[in-house]
Amino acid sequence: MPFTTHSKAPAPKTPVAKTPIVKKKIMKVIEGRTLATSLKADLLKRIEILKKDHKIRPGLAIIRVGDDSASQVYVASKKRQCKEIGIRSFEHILHSATKQKMILDLIQSINEDPEIHGLIVQLPLPKKFNTAEIIQAISPQKDVDGLHPLNLGKLFCGIEGGFIPCTPKGCIKLIQTVQKNLKGLNAAVIGASNLVGKPLAHLLLKEGCTVSLLNSKTKNPKELCCQADIVVAAAGVPHLVQGDWVKIGAIVIDVGINRLVDTKGKAYLIGDVNYDDVSKKAKAITPVPGGVGPMTVACLLENTVISAELFSQL
Repeated sequence: MPFTTHSKAPAPKTPVAKTPIVKKKIMKVIEGRTLATSLKADLLKRIEILKKDHKIRPGLAIIRVGDDSASQVYVASKKRQCKEIGIRSFEHILHSATKQKMILDLIQSINEDPEIHGLIVQLPLPKKFNTAEIIQAISPQKDVDGLHPLNLGKLFCGIEGGFIPCTPKGCIKLIQTVQKNLKGLNAAVIGASNLVGKPLAHLLLKEGCTVSLLNSKTKNPKELCCQADIVVAAAGVPHLVQGDWVKIGAIVIDVGINRLVDTKGKAYLIGDVNYDDVSKKAKAITPVPGGVGPMTVACLLENTVISAELFSQL
């Protein structure tokens, strides 16, 4: 009997599960210039109402002492943007050899001028001046930088009605373009200055965040930042925050503006955050320049308009 081979029926193929296509989340660049433009458009409308209904045009006085080149640039930008939306600006330039009393006398005269609704002293001042005394001389009702102890005290105590410092105010607005409700989030603020860190920490607390306020003596800054849903870098240290300081999906706000010079002698700006590294993990991040800076100026203009609106009710 011939040998016969029996062919077996082919085994049914096991269906191969299709691997789901996971779409990579796109990191959002928080464009401060765009938000600032929107805010200024709103301010322009409010200024028109002040002029039409109350015959008031907001006025901002700026005192600049010395010849610091960065301060000159910042003041020029503020004056230009005031003009764009209809705020009158008055720059008072004083020599660095000016005596402290002359500055205090100038502040007092501006405090008493009904045409001026906002007054700022461009910081930093030359080291010989008592900055705290000068800031305290500004009328709290015209302190549109929000740095007078009375305005900071209202913020720290949760009392409404004071002026909020411009950079922290801008930071909150930027964060809320990504996530409006911040309740229950962990936030790490790097830098504990009166200008940014401390007031921003209190604004975040007001929004319901749990806040870690880091300073130069903090022993475990990296670990604290890695736990944070929101990281704000305001330490003035170039590229302090690296990619391994940030967890995936964090919102990162870079307040740092550090002027460096390359090998060819050309100046450039970088932030406190290593943008290229951190942006690979962050859900959203501000660039430098073009992030916090434009919003700081826009919030200064907003505070000036608020002050003029309050004066119109007197």
